[in-house]
Amino acid sequence: MQFGYSETCLAHDTGKRHPETADRLRAIRRALAKRHGAEYVDASSATDEDVASVHDDDYVAEIREFCEGGGGNWDPDTVASEDTWDAALASAGLSQWGARAAVEGADARDTPFAIGRPPGHHAVEDDAMGFCFVNNAAVAAQTVIEADDLDVERVAIFDWDVHHGNGTQDIFYDRGDVFYASVHEDGLYPGTGEVDELGAGDGEGATLNAPLAAGAGDADYHLFVEDVLRPAVERFDPDLFIVSAGFDAHRHDPISRMRVSTEGYAQMTDGVRSIADDVDAGLAFVLEGGYGLDTLSEGVAIVHETFDGRSPLELEEAPDEKTVSLVEELRDAHGLDD
Repeated sequence: MQFGYSETCLAHDTGKRHPETADRLRAIRRALAKRHGAEYVDASSATDEDVASVHDDDYVAEIREFCEGGGGNWDPDTVASEDTWDAALASAGLSQWGARAAVEGADARDTPFAIGRPPGHHAVEDDAMGFCFVNNAAVAAQTVIEADDLDVERVAIFDWDVHHGNGTQDIFYDRGDVFYASVHEDGLYPGTGEVDELGAGDGEGATLNAPLAAGAGDADYHLFVEDVLRPAVERFDPDLFIVSAGFDAHRHDPISRMRVSTEGYAQMTDGVRSIADDVDAGLAFVLEGGYGLDTLSEGVAIVHETFDGRSPLELEEAPDEKTVSLVEELRDAHGLDD
């Protein structure tokens, strides 16, 4: 794979005890150094105007001023330093690079994966939250839709982070040109992402949420990807498929109760690659969460290995009955049996 990476992202300083630290990127780089074929690209940073394409102008000015003034606690969880805005722009720029590269034909072993920080999927139009300041996946999607030199009309975003990407959902909730799907732990921060959150106006039906019960594992995620996500994305028929790739649903991640294995991420990777191929869409990955350094680095590495030719192992378990019922509910809610 091609990994979008910038040293600028390391400068975002959250303090000694915060789970979202620069060590996350360092751990990923160490893991990839042991794998074959990983390449790195340093892309241009996003501009304030790029960010304002999905965020309010007043918020962009306010958060820039806050960081330039030395930062601090924006909220109890979301910490900024003097260099945070530069890091956020760099992270968004990497996501823009990944989206553009995918649309322009980078695939197979050249599939792009933006490994920037801070992450983005909780950042709403007018606020930072959940460690996120700029919604990287949203900026990337909007960039390629607006680009005069690209023929992109529709973008699908699949968020497999353990937390619901409330920011991405909110930004595109009333739009029909961006499909947002999330699989996440039910009841976990930020408490959004219910089945009946389907979109509004032009975006009605373009939001899909799968709040899985705590303890869900590989078979549960696989069932959702194949029986819900696949037909929904095929019907939407996007030009670009972005994966908001958090690795905090891993069974050993310290802040969730899910049971996805490293092999489970290989299976999901293989699934989204197959879906993107079937709809002839470019495919790009954007890093979100993941707070166990070993599990995060293993997760990113297994995505890379899957594109480098490794086949996922077969599932050895069956999905939970709660997941089977949820999948039936989702298929009904989104008319996937019609």
